Amino acid sequence: MVERAPDDDAGGVDARAVRRNFARAAATYDEAAVLQREVGRRMAEKLDVVKLAPAAILDAGCGTGDAQPELASRYPEARQVALDVALPMLSVAKAKARAQAREGRSVFSRLLSAVAPAMRRGHVCGHVCGDIARLPFAAGAFDLAWSNLALQWIDDLPQALGELCRVLREGGLVSFSTFGPDTLRELRAAFAGVDRHSHVSRFIDMHDIGDLLVAAGFGDPVMHMEYVTLTYGDATAMLRDLKAIGATNATKLRPRALMGRKRWERAVAALEVSRRDGRLPATFEVIYGHAWKVAPRHTTEGHAIVRFERQRPEVRR
Repeated sequence: MVERAPDDDAGGVDARAVRRNFARAAATYDEAAVLQREVGRRMAEKLDVVKLAPAAILDAGCGTGDAQPELASRYPEARQVALDVALPMLSVAKAKARAQAREGRSVFSRLLSAVAPAMRRGHVCGHVCGDIARLPFAAGAFDLAWSNLALQWIDDLPQALGELCRVLREGGLVSFSTFGPDTLRELRAAFAGVDRHSHVSRFIDMHDIGDLLVAAGFGDPVMHMEYVTLTYGDATAMLRDLKAIGATNATKLRPRALMGRKRWERAVAALEVSRRDGRLPATFEVIYGHAWKVAPRHTTEGHAIVRFERQRPEVRR
């Protein structure tokens, strides 16, 4: 879980490690992704106040496809494309979409589809293996870009936001969640004195993300932050849960060998200081944001774009 800190490039993410970790977690993700599902539910609720009728939706960083039924229910006529960097995750998402489609079939729905095929369009999903920072889609291909807890895995967040802006049509919406700097603060503090390696990700502050959205071509970003705390019986259970969803250390300065027993015991002892009511807390600073793609303010050469509107002559009678 690493995003490049503005003043520290050394904590960058290893994209290959991210892909490998999520590929390995594809079979265990759904059972352990309690936080991801809850954050996705809260993200979806925020769409209640947005007036939008998208024809095409991009689920950027879809994981195992939990958002696809919700988006299909909200926007039944929209075409969905689900993208993830880990092919095994994408395979699970595709299998779930096929299973949900089979469950939804009935004699009534088949008869209805013959006379109203447009009503089924929201359930047609394309699945693409790709990187959010290098999206394999044409400019203006989508009306809504949705991304639930995926942007924290991108090393170059400005590039990723620029790509999301590029593939949205003018007036399109990006809706996302990511993690802020206080995420896993207990684990970070516990490992701080163990060695010189990076053990926990670094995350970008909510206000900095808002600035990056504007720089990428979005207007009037709306940002919101909340803390969510999960609790565990011991450190092993906490790390097992993180591994099960693919949230294994993928920083470039991570240790490349197994941690020795003494260093592990020191880290666990430091983590025990945070124990409350018999449980170890894992704090997550969850950031929500959405913004609309606005008309470009500059040309590709950097020149300011000035728009003139001709006023209609007043007709007097």
